[in-house]
Amino acid sequence: MIVKKICNFLSTVVLLLLAAVAAIILVPMLLGYKEMAVLTGSMEPNIPVGSLIYVKPLDDPAVLQPGDVCTYLLKDGETMVTHRVVSVDPETSTLITKGDANEVEDGPVAFSQVFGETKFHLPYLGYIAMNIKTPTGIMVVCGVLVVVILLNFIPAIIDAGEEDKKKALQAAESSEKEE
Repeated sequence: MIVKKICNFLSTVVLLLLAAVAAIILVPMLLGYKEMAVLTGSMEPNIPVGSLIYVKPLDDPAVLQPGDVCTYLLKDGETMVTHRVVSVDPETSTLITKGDANEVEDGPVAFSQVFGETKFHLPYLGYIAMNIKTPTGIMVVCGVLVVVILLNFIPAIIDAGEEDKKKALQAAESSEKEE
């Protein structure tokens, strides 16, 4: 009986944690945010390495103000950078950014390079996003699923074993009475 309670408790905890992680990922996506993992320390201490940032895409980067944090695409067309806006120049359609931990400002960023405004971040969850697609991450996810399944079946297996013991004991007692 105690094993069943422990397994049910652990199963519930694991499922609640999985539901919380799913909500953290799905709810912002439904609200139009894009999640990205922070790979470098250029925005520390405000946005630590390993954080998961939530970026709201912008149609008009001219709405950005100094102090806002934006995410933009480098000219290589592949690398995204998240830095704080220092100044906005609507005449040249550019803005100047700087990482909080950096000494110097970045070069001018064209409005066309700006993906969106970084609205909030969650520390450490970026590590999950970075590693979930690796072979180790896939094995961990599979392992968690196996644990959840086992936690649901272990009590039934134990109950079945106890039921077999009771039947065997009853059969032994009834055979003793017949003799």
